[in-house]
Amino acid sequence: MKVADFDFLLPPDLIAERPLQDRDRSRLLVLHRDGMIEHKQFPDFSTYLNKGDMVLVNNTKVFPARLTGLKKSGGKIEILLVRQKEDHVWEVLSKGSYTGIVMISENLRADLFKGKIAYFHYTGDFYDLLWEYGSMPLPPYIKRLPEESDKERYQTIFASRQGSIAAPTAGLHFTNDAKERIIAKGILLRALTLHVGIGTFKPVGSTFVEDHSMDPEYFELDKTLIREINEVKSSGNKIISVGTTTTRAIEGYMSGMCQVTAHNGTLQGTTDIFIYPGYTFKVIDSLLTNFHLPRSTPLMLASAISNREALLHGYRHALAKRYRFLSYGDAMLIL
Repeated sequence: MKVADFDFLLPPDLIAERPLQDRDRSRLLVLHRDGMIEHKQFPDFSTYLNKGDMVLVNNTKVFPARLTGLKKSGGKIEILLVRQKEDHVWEVLSKGSYTGIVMISENLRADLFKGKIAYFHYTGDFYDLLWEYGSMPLPPYIKRLPEESDKERYQTIFASRQGSIAAPTAGLHFTNDAKERIIAKGILLRALTLHVGIGTFKPVGSTFVEDHSMDPEYFELDKTLIREINEVKSSGNKIISVGTTTTRAIEGYMSGMCQVTAHNGTLQGTTDIFIYPGYTFKVIDSLLTNFHLPRSTPLMLASAISNREALLHGYRHALAKRYRFLSYGDAMLIL
């Protein structure tokens, strides 16, 4: 299967630079397995759910992982925190291969090594300092600087477990009212955690899909969730996944494509599962997702839920109807 099979032309003006003022005012393209397409609004999402179904969300919280500081020369340098290696030590991304001190504030500095490893020195709580001096790690396809409002808006209402450098963007459409509508209908709303890493932006550089590999990402879920999922499936109801990260976490665990340990009823581990057409889903029946980049791994995952031809058919309709694409854009429900 060629990566080029997942290509399409995405006009830059359809990439949403900013969120809508109201989260649930997004449009919703509903793609049925038989190819039928409906054009709805996000509040219509709950009308496609039945009592006894389960909606599964990712409760990860994005932290302000972009830091700007000064080198000894006085020049500015920006670093993106990628993953913590040990206490005070992070793998980072930055332009160039600078080695030296980066002064971020009076009580936060980093010793940067070849632009890739940062040894932090600080007083107080590290994450408190990030929230004070850092900015949100908006995806590279958003061509503006992060704003203070992004600290709230580039975050789902479910966000409670800090650790992501990218939002699980399908969840950005939910409001508390939308959540309550789902619960009132007798639908289970459950959460797991997958901390999204830099791999979410990693381009597929190979010619063939099968030659690409995903970066491992940390996940957590309660053992009781597995029991509840099995009960929902055995009763003939459906599991609706909110986003590709939620899907990768639960499918990574249920397919055994993970490294995992159990701690007091919580399953913790990492998964590098790569889902593309041909994959047999163990849990997920339907997917709520945003519109993705051409040739990207989230696009391939969405294609695995429907099939490539049906998904690209839906994308052609979305492009013609000028849906808003990517993180701050509109939503698609694959039934």
